[in-house]
Amino acid sequence: MTSPTRTVAVACRVRVEGVVQGVGFRPFLHRLALRHGLTGWVRNAAGEVTVHLEGDDAGVQAFLQALRAEAPPLAQVMAVAVSDAEPEGCTGFRIEASDEAPAGRLPVPPDIAICPACERELLDPMNRRHHYPFITCTDCGPRYTVIEHLPYDRERTTMRAFTQCAACRAEYDTPGDRRHHSETNSCPACGPALWLETGEPGVPTARDEGALRAAARLLADGAIVALRGFGGFHLACDATDDGAVQLLRRRKRREGKPFAVMVRDLAAARALAHVSEAEAALLERAERPVVLVTVRPHAGLAPTVAPGLDTLGLMLPATPLHLLLLEAVGRPLVMTSGNRSEEPIAIGNTEARRRLGDIADAFLLHDREILSRCDDSVIRVAEATPIFLRRARGYAPLPVPLPVPAPVPLLAVGPHLKNTFTLAHGSAAYVSPHIGDLESMEGLEHFRQALAVYRRLFHIEPEAVAHDLHPGYLSTRVAQELGLPHLLAVQHHEAHVAAVLGEHGETGPAVGVAFDGTGYGHDGATWGAEVFVGSVTDFQRVGHLRYAPLPGGDLAARRPWRVALGFASLDPVLRDALAPLLVTVPEGELALAERQIATGTNCPLASSMGRLFDAAAAIVGVRLASDYEGQAAMELEALAHNRVAAEHPVPLEDDGRGGWVMNPVPLLTHLAIRKARGAHAGDLAADFHASVARGAEQLVLRAAERHHLSTVALSGGTFQNARLVSSLQKRLADHGLRVLVARRLPPNDGAVSYGQAVIAAARLGAHP
Repeated sequence: MTSPTRTVAVACRVRVEGVVQGVGFRPFLHRLALRHGLTGWVRNAAGEVTVHLEGDDAGVQAFLQALRAEAPPLAQVMAVAVSDAEPEGCTGFRIEASDEAPAGRLPVPPDIAICPACERELLDPMNRRHHYPFITCTDCGPRYTVIEHLPYDRERTTMRAFTQCAACRAEYDTPGDRRHHSETNSCPACGPALWLETGEPGVPTARDEGALRAAARLLADGAIVALRGFGGFHLACDATDDGAVQLLRRRKRREGKPFAVMVRDLAAARALAHVSEAEAALLERAERPVVLVTVRPHAGLAPTVAPGLDTLGLMLPATPLHLLLLEAVGRPLVMTSGNRSEEPIAIGNTEARRRLGDIADAFLLHDREILSRCDDSVIRVAEATPIFLRRARGYAPLPVPLPVPAPVPLLAVGPHLKNTFTLAHGSAAYVSPHIGDLESMEGLEHFRQALAVYRRLFHIEPEAVAHDLHPGYLSTRVAQELGLPHLLAVQHHEAHVAAVLGEHGETGPAVGVAFDGTGYGHDGATWGAEVFVGSVTDFQRVGHLRYAPLPGGDLAARRPWRVALGFASLDPVLRDALAPLLVTVPEGELALAERQIATGTNCPLASSMGRLFDAAAAIVGVRLASDYEGQAAMELEALAHNRVAAEHPVPLEDDGRGGWVMNPVPLLTHLAIRKARGAHAGDLAADFHASVARGAEQLVLRAAERHHLSTVALSGGTFQNARLVSSLQKRLADHGLRVLVARRLPPNDGAVSYGQAVIAAARLGAHP
């Protein structure tokens, strides 16, 4: 490049990498070039946006500065490369047809909620798109779920089925218009259509605005409506009607797991819940996640929306369709995934009729096809910092950098529950949206379909595959069946720690804490409360929770009393204190669990923190049986709420190998005795949280001191618990330790595939 001080004419080529397709980036560059008196062209390529500029040097420098500083709100400029070019004698600035060369890879923008400008038009009776439920512009609308191939142009999306009318085409072709090169642009005259079905499948009973009004009346009357959103179907009902909510639970076979609720705006959210500034900012973000907030007493919601919890998952409308429906109904709506529990979300009209036909009373449908399933993202806030519980719509498939570049294209297939997969090439890791549990053929098919989409979009054909150490996981079998040259087994909790280190751009050395449900350990036992030291290529386990028998194996996750019985088998005092609790357990089931413990039949040894929370929940009287995994622990956290707590010892014992074992039995015994004496369950729950945090603090401090480490990574599903993660983070920071927690990915199993990719890339780099 010539010196910035020169004013003679120059020509240059600019290559821009990042989230720069599908976000109005080319029209933005067009406006920028005209503002600075430059000529040339811009085009999408498969791996970047390429710009040719001609003009004076000062204008070029101003263009380059503004390119980063003024980029569209949905764009993410990751790299800009500038090189000299031969002048082409350009007389204006034009947007050229995309280069379809398949070699490059480019981040694919996620689906984005309706923007304020489109919302104003949507609600303006004088606008030609008034109440049009598919209004979009370059700043909002579907992206990932409608893109078939890159570069991002209309003909490579499901919008190719709709030919723009003259008015829409004029907007599309007009520089400076908000819809200039908006690939999803349409209107009632030329775009997708809406209809309602209440009877025979495929036979509309109402269309367009009539369909919306009819759906609203059905919801107000207690019906369940399936509606097609961005990445799949939602099932909706009146969130203030307990009969409707209970009906949805029965039909969906979702007994106790909380439902998300959609409200019109932030004011409506604050009428239902205490919403902090950090939570308000998340609710109003363009990604529109479900945000866990503290529900107000007597908020008017049906009690079965989130039974036993003090939190509520709230969301604002992401699509114009949802917004219009809320306006028409005038009350909060349950808005839950369109599936049966543990199945993938439905995306096609025919599929929804088949799979949801005995759940929904009516279907609000449209004909804009969905190529990729993408469920709602879920986030909670701890100490003003967001924690992902599920990363999907609005965030996936944006890449997460790897701290060590993968030397070969790499696939990490993830865990068995809360599955995601990760495709990696070089320093970029593309983590899939939430897939769910791989416990059915439907779940496995969802995994395979999503993987095929990722391979096509990002042009990655893996040569190596990382999988969980557990030999029986479906994901492990998928990895083995691929027949790739490199097959790497990664321990579940090491992957958890690597995920937190990796997203912070680090590889260690550090102390890693993995508090989780269960995972297969190197010793064949069930792990889940582990402390490691080392780096991503070589972790050493230096601490864990005391092993306890888990009678019934996986069944214990749904029967907290079984976990408590396993711990009680380690101490007769605890067994005696537990006796009053166990009188309500059926005699035959109790006898079977005791035989399993005595004989070791279907009774693995476990060091699981998640199961410890289950045992504590049973002991303090929260519940003996759970409807879903994690229910007892969630209710235990809700019971503790913001009560002042007292700490009780969780002794650290020498493991005989230079490490330590946390022994929770004295704490559980203390809780059981106090419970028998009439102590308040909320006080016991608060004390349990504080005591576990204190025990973990002492274990981490010992590991950090002995191994001369100052960085700690906290990971695992138990750190979804805001009270625990906030307490432990503060305790460790007060000792001068640098504490890393999950930020861009969940602390739960949704990050395991990324952690597998981090470890695999580091291993392959160290030992090709």
